[in-house]
Amino acid sequence: MVLSIGDSEDEIGRMLAVLRFWFTKDLKYVKGKPCKPYNSVLGEFFRCNWDVKDNLSPILGQARKQSVFDASSTENKILKLSYLTEQTSHHPPVSAFWIDCAEKGITARGFDQLSAKFTGTSIRVGPGNHNLGIFINLQNRNNEEYQLTHPLAQLGGLLRGALTVSVADTCYVTCPKTKLKTILHYLDEGWLGKAQNRVVGVIYRYNPDKDNITRIKDVPEKEIVGKIDGCWKDKVFYTPGKEKEKDGEQLLLTDLNPMTPEPKNIPIESKQLPNESRRIWKDVTQAILDKKYNEANKLKQDIEDRQRKRAAERKDAGKEWRPRFFTAAVTPVGRPDLTDDGRKAIQGLQENKFDLDQNEEYGA
Repeated sequence: MVLSIGDSEDEIGRMLAVLRFWFTKDLKYVKGKPCKPYNSVLGEFFRCNWDVKDNLSPILGQARKQSVFDASSTENKILKLSYLTEQTSHHPPVSAFWIDCAEKGITARGFDQLSAKFTGTSIRVGPGNHNLGIFINLQNRNNEEYQLTHPLAQLGGLLRGALTVSVADTCYVTCPKTKLKTILHYLDEGWLGKAQNRVVGVIYRYNPDKDNITRIKDVPEKEIVGKIDGCWKDKVFYTPGKEKEKDGEQLLLTDLNPMTPEPKNIPIESKQLPNESRRIWKDVTQAILDKKYNEANKLKQDIEDRQRKRAAERKDAGKEWRPRFFTAAVTPVGRPDLTDDGRKAIQGLQENKFDLDQNEEYGA
């Protein structure tokens, strides 16, 4: 979905492509079961590629599938989408990420930070203070930037032992260059607790210098260019224009039913550094798969003890931890920037060259 974001010659078509990406980015959680992740250690990083055919058509507008290198067509070509993330802070826990399709000039970046609160029978999960969303940049569209903010989610089923995810919040997609904004409202559980998983929304013209509308009902009807409605775990539709949904021409925005997550291509183990995720947690994962839970817990504690020991050594030496691939642990604008090592890592992924120099220092 990422590869097609900048294809449409129509600015509304590009907003729809961003929304199509938004509703499919968490496909593995929709199709699979929620589970508790490992607590990433400081300096831990992960990198991978996806090899994806560029064959998705725009929902609206004519397509221009074009390489930013030589203006050649990328239609039906297998393109490389690269991903790099690093745990840049431990207190609070924050990781920076960078997604890159160099041939089409598309990048996405941001900080992952979650805030969780136990409410008695469920856990309420939302973005932390440093998580300002996903920032997508389109080089071939005069560097249009889209900011996608995250809604609050509820993790339920703790007492039953069958975890479920529901969303009942509002989030936003904004593009100051095109002056288009989308408000998406996720609806709570339906009558008798049956989950609707419904999402409704509007796309409208807005003033980036006076962006003070946060609710769908407050959007002036004359500014609306389209409406969104559907089930975010199933099908979502777009209705163009200002017409009522029953009068407008409803277009399919996305259908998750036939979709499956694309497989990741990661460096072989001999090319991975000691602080790459698959190597750090390899023994813990294997112990869990073998149902040796006491051993897994001890291995996990060993990693955490090593992290605490190295943090104490840095404190005694008056040294401050610095990320390797990103310029800062966090930024006030929510957009991480790559260091020289970060750019080399992304370039290596694009070229299928996975050799990296050893770290000068490890967080764990």
